[in-house]
Amino acid sequence: MSICSYIIGAKRSPIAPRGGALSSLNLHQLASPVIGALLSSAKIEPQQVDELIVGNALGAGGNPARLLALASGLDESVAGLSIDRQCCSGLDAILIANDMIVSGRASIVIAGGAESYSQRPHRFYKTPGSDTLHAYDQPAFTPWPERDPDMTVAASTLATKLGISFKQQNNYAIQSHKKGLGAVERMSAEIVPMAQIDKDDFTRKLNTKLCERATRLHGSISVANTAVAADGAAFCLVVSEAIAAKSFGHKLCIRSGVTLGADPMLPGQAPIAAMDFVLQQENIDAAQLARAEIMEAYAVQAIACTEQANIDSAIANVGGGALARGHPIGASGAVLMSRLFNEMVNIHGWGIAAIAAAGGLGTAVLVHND
Repeated sequence: MSICSYIIGAKRSPIAPRGGALSSLNLHQLASPVIGALLSSAKIEPQQVDELIVGNALGAGGNPARLLALASGLDESVAGLSIDRQCCSGLDAILIANDMIVSGRASIVIAGGAESYSQRPHRFYKTPGSDTLHAYDQPAFTPWPERDPDMTVAASTLATKLGISFKQQNNYAIQSHKKGLGAVERMSAEIVPMAQIDKDDFTRKLNTKLCERATRLHGSISVANTAVAADGAAFCLVVSEAIAAKSFGHKLCIRSGVTLGADPMLPGQAPIAAMDFVLQQENIDAAQLARAEIMEAYAVQAIACTEQANIDSAIANVGGGALARGHPIGASGAVLMSRLFNEMVNIHGWGIAAIAAAGGLGTAVLVHND
């Protein structure tokens, strides 16, 4: 067997909608309690950590990972590495940690993401030849405006292309919330309470009537079948085989991972090729997966990825997904891995986490519980 890195711990904050329970917390107030709880649960001292890798998509730049490293009491030698691959960032941080471990550059890396949607800065651009400022929300993800759709419009296009109805999307969202409510007790093992909440703040009893009344955003896409913008943080402890051998707790081997580009007009389908790639690398098929965590930025995207990757819906997002929690962009991929890690505590076998991002990007990570 090739050299393998291991995830020996995964923790996250509660997820709360923008402007909600976590809105007063800045980035290090969101993240440092999670990092502290992660190290404590694995009995790793802060001074043992070689690197901190943080996905962050909406911040003001700089190097938020360094800020979080200092706030979390890590050794001053930990420089911190910040990455922005939008929604893929949290999972990509874990893949970079894996590469560092496998290459021998590090033995213990904390990797994940943190996002305060509530405190994101306002963004402006200048018209060429003028000092006039124009506010914008979505930056350019391709050099061609005609091939750089709004994400909601892209989701609507995907629904039309695949014939996924408004009713199907609503039913999926209802089930996501139902599964989330049913998993509150077991999710307490991964959630670090803060701001007087100890569970995901958005999960509710969604029903057909509420879905039918929900505001339509574009076509069959509504506020009920779209993940709400949210605040949150999630991190995994990725270590070498030698460190993992000393850990007597649950651990997952990272067996394969990849980020691939696809059609920027249909970003919701991008994870499918990434999932196929990692499964082929290990010569297994989707039927052999024990658990899957698939991003639910939109119900239609999750339906498309699950069905087209031939993933059994019974093993996918068994504790609900982003539709029931919210979408803290740079942290969402790490939230998926935190969920996967904790759902596989007593399950031997394969697990996969996958997420899409604007610009037509898809990341997938395949793990095994030995």
